Amino acid sequence: MKSAIDSRLASRIAENDPTEWGPDAVSEASIRLSWTGLAESSRPLIAEIVELRESLAAEGLDHVVLCGMGGSSLAPEVICHTYGVPLTVLDSSQPDMVRSAIADRLDRSIVVVASKSGGTIETDSQRRAYERAFTDAGLTPTDHIIVVTDPGSPLDNEATAAGYRVFHADPNVGGRYSALTAFGLVPSGLAGADVGELLDQAASVQDDVALDGADNPALRLGVLLGVAHRHRVDKLVMADQSRHGFGDWIEQLVAESTGKNGKGILPVVVPFENAVNFNPSTADSILLSIDGDDAPEAQSGYGIAIKATLGAEMLIWETAVAVAGSVIGINPFDQPDVESAKQAARDMLGGAGEAPTPDFTADGIDVYGAQGTTVADAVGTLFSQLDLHHGYVALQVYLDRFDHADFAGAREIVAQRTGRPTTFGWGPRFLHSTGQYHKGGPGTGVFLQITGDPVEDLEVPGRDFTFGSFIQSQAAGDAAVLRERGRPVVRLHLKDVPAGLQLLRTVLAGKGEA
Repeated sequence: MKSAIDSRLASRIAENDPTEWGPDAVSEASIRLSWTGLAESSRPLIAEIVELRESLAAEGLDHVVLCGMGGSSLAPEVICHTYGVPLTVLDSSQPDMVRSAIADRLDRSIVVVASKSGGTIETDSQRRAYERAFTDAGLTPTDHIIVVTDPGSPLDNEATAAGYRVFHADPNVGGRYSALTAFGLVPSGLAGADVGELLDQAASVQDDVALDGADNPALRLGVLLGVAHRHRVDKLVMADQSRHGFGDWIEQLVAESTGKNGKGILPVVVPFENAVNFNPSTADSILLSIDGDDAPEAQSGYGIAIKATLGAEMLIWETAVAVAGSVIGINPFDQPDVESAKQAARDMLGGAGEAPTPDFTADGIDVYGAQGTTVADAVGTLFSQLDLHHGYVALQVYLDRFDHADFAGAREIVAQRTGRPTTFGWGPRFLHSTGQYHKGGPGTGVFLQITGDPVEDLEVPGRDFTFGSFIQSQAAGDAAVLRERGRPVVRLHLKDVPAGLQLLRTVLAGKGEA
């Protein structure tokens, strides 16, 4: 802490000094620090958003859908949940999810298409599907679709030429730090959240997080995370007492910012303080009570409780993660390993990658990456490779998270069985969140993918692939990259998803013979 204070770490971040993370990080950091001043620089957006919302409401457009991935979707999701306003977040290429979102109040829908790069394949595919649906229903797409992107992106150019309303985000803010840019404010404000108040909340701590002193909450948090990491306490188990999904937003910020060069902090989101991995915890875990009053007792000795307004917490965490990056010795603003899985998926879609074949099939489940005769054999063999002192299990579920939301409880089952930190991610959503950590962080994870046949596939208009083939390519591509990096991966493909999930609950608990 003394070193951070003496080096003016907090104030230098607030001043947008890009040199703190080493010479190799300067070029990226120099175009990624504008998030420090968003509480003020984003103010002009508020009036635009309010005016547009009132105009849309007068036209009967009151059902807001967000098509976006990672930083483009996680912040609006937690903002709207916190303010108690409805927002449909479509952050998947799973065909049943896409179809059900489109079928919901299409004539009253205003669809926010959000992509920083302007080339996110999931978001582009979702936009194409909505454009087709609006046209088929006799509706004009430009009346129902709003775009948020960086200026000059391919999406910006295409949308502007087509006549869409386009909001430009600050290009000097990375996706996971973009909660208070147009990416967070536009969809949330259109849905009815008080985004002006959100900026006020962030402004209330702007001076505090720039202080070079022990009273700076972000500096204390960031130094704690970094020092814990140095002592191999590198899991962050979060019990979200707010119940608004803030842990999912922190998960991306921490995992994608720190998980690289064989280092990193693994976020583990649990539903409550009595959940496995929080109670009991492991010796390599920091415990965080989100919106809690008292710091929890952790086996590692590292326990934190943070309670603040949402906008304030967002700025505190963004600053803390930048601080932690300096302590750990990584660049918190790049994501060098994300592109590898995207390219592998593109290769498979284009026929350049070799489509995997199952090693065996049992009980209607195709098994990839394991030998044996039963699903229980495959799962048991995977878990037997787990490092019992520093390892973790990642459950990666490429299914309809609307229809199968309760399967997230499988995290508890696996954590109880293995005694190790266990994460649960809906695919492809997690690829834009923890995917960087899985491939770039410490090689201590074992990975269980679950994919399945959709109820019905769905065409991606103007493309030579379907949503179903796309999501399967994403899963297979990510598995291939993980294996190339020495990570153990087993994929279970369910031909009958409801029956397969029922069977898996028993198998994951170690009680099945399937």
